[in-house]
Amino acid sequence: MAAIEQKKKSAWSSLETIIGFDLRSLGLFRVALALVILSDLIIRFGGITAHYSDQGLVPREALAKIGSSPFYWSILNLSGQPWVQVILFLFAIFIALLLLVGYRTRLATIATWAMIISIHNRNPVVLFAADDVLRAILFWSMFLPLGATYSIDSALNTSLDPLPKRIWSGATFAFMIQIAFIYMWSAAFKTKSDLWWPDGTAVYYSLSFDQYATVFGQWMLKLPQNILKIMTFGALTFEWVGPILMFIPIHNSFFRCVAIVSFSLLHLGFFVFRIGIFPFLSITHWLALIPSEVWDYLEKRSLTPERQGLVINYDADCGFCKKIVYLLRTFLILPRTPLIKAQENPNPTVYEDMQRINSWVVEDWQGNRHYKWEAITYICSLSPIFWFLAPLLRWKPLMSIGTKFYEAIATNRRFAGNFTKPFKFRPLVIRSSPPLLFNLIVLLLLAYTSVWNLRGFIQQSVIRKDAEGAWVEGLNKLLSRKTFNTLDPFARITRLDQYWSIFAPNPPRDDGWYIAEATLKDGSKVDLFRNGNSVIWDKPTISERDQLYKNMQWRSYFISLYRAQGKPLYPYLVNYLTEQWNQNNEPSKQIEKLRIYFMDERTVPPNEKQTVTPKVIWNSSSLSK
Repeated sequence: MAAIEQKKKSAWSSLETIIGFDLRSLGLFRVALALVILSDLIIRFGGITAHYSDQGLVPREALAKIGSSPFYWSILNLSGQPWVQVILFLFAIFIALLLLVGYRTRLATIATWAMIISIHNRNPVVLFAADDVLRAILFWSMFLPLGATYSIDSALNTSLDPLPKRIWSGATFAFMIQIAFIYMWSAAFKTKSDLWWPDGTAVYYSLSFDQYATVFGQWMLKLPQNILKIMTFGALTFEWVGPILMFIPIHNSFFRCVAIVSFSLLHLGFFVFRIGIFPFLSITHWLALIPSEVWDYLEKRSLTPERQGLVINYDADCGFCKKIVYLLRTFLILPRTPLIKAQENPNPTVYEDMQRINSWVVEDWQGNRHYKWEAITYICSLSPIFWFLAPLLRWKPLMSIGTKFYEAIATNRRFAGNFTKPFKFRPLVIRSSPPLLFNLIVLLLLAYTSVWNLRGFIQQSVIRKDAEGAWVEGLNKLLSRKTFNTLDPFARITRLDQYWSIFAPNPPRDDGWYIAEATLKDGSKVDLFRNGNSVIWDKPTISERDQLYKNMQWRSYFISLYRAQGKPLYPYLVNYLTEQWNQNNEPSKQIEKLRIYFMDERTVPPNEKQTVTPKVIWNSSSLSK
């Protein structure tokens, strides 16, 4: 019996090693994820009218015309007015800020997920692969304790039970499987294309796609074809094999680090493309897997005498002061620093100094005392992360302002307390392994996601006829049964309807650019896509494309516009361009006629001559009112 029990313990220990997450890694992941989300929201904010209002390119009435699912719900659909969208975007930014600082973290994660889905569903035409990744990662993040470290929740934790260093659960396993799915299903789709295997020309076609082009990418395109083929085969192989590194039971920490570094380098390489937040986001989700050994090593290196000797004394009668010192200790990453009520310090001179100077008392490792703003600069100088701010905080003009600010707060602590009143001390309870029911629910969701991914792969294989055999037909019949079809709405509602197809099965080859030739009332002709300059038929440079495609959402819109999904949107594009131009120009410069061309430049195989075919996609004989 003892031997059996020992084997069980060993098996559970191995499982915990493989799928366990360090809480510090989850905290870092939360901060990075929130920063990416905030960046994305701020970028989208600039296109609120164009992309999310009824006055823009995709009004609500257009959603049904482009095949948007009726189960794609969105809070943004409550109104088409730009000012309403502004309020909703500001709310989304506010929620993302709460996620960043870790306040009511679970609720903030759920609310962020809901707002991101709402924004994505409101305008599917501007979506890209990064948006699919963001929704998937946010979904599983709702089941993880992201607020256990580096957060307001952890700073104000009143629980007497220490938090575990690591957690392992169905949610950690699902998170890892989701990461593997992103790469391995993408590799599966790519394997069906001759461009990836055996031709090896996928990297050539990817770099040739001008919509994502960068200067560095154009330079890489000039490399010998054999090198580009090696890069193609290497990327495909790594997407198949790389995720397996996470699950190797022997020396798991080492192989995790290899996976984290390797995939981070892979995504840094994606900067040869202009693809928005995708590289940053793809690196972010790997941060959750940083092993405990890495954190323990860094913590050991940070234990200097200066940090070990730091003591912070605060006024026990000031609730505002108590919250501030707890928050400072957490966010400056000084977890071992003692926080002592000055009234209870064995040395009575500490309390005397606090009353005499009207300041907290910070003691350094040599017994010296620091007060007011100067104490803040000293504590900041000891932070492993924010030490670089100390010289700025000590800058004489800022030191003077900071000291006056501190004194103003010290004499108005009751008023200052209003700003921290929402932040309550409360217990934070986290188990190293959640209850069985929790794990079962998460694993059922993971199973559902797995079936959806398999179903999408099989259905595409049948439609494209690029994978044949009895097993494909059998699976297609099984996964097309009514039982599975009835579950479709759940996938649409939760946006677990995943399809990992970045540069897959084939890299995009339908390249080209647009010309909006407007004839004005005075007889002159201008290109609305080039800020009203004269019509030029030459291919735009990368900098000129960057002016047209202000961000990834604009790029995605114009890429979709020439495809089947975008054709119903032509009238809305014409109305938008006409109104934008006419509102900003005098009567003689109003648009009389508008003709929109797509200069079709479909990418040809290596060493073949590129051709351009002008195609008229809209021709308005008269736009006069």
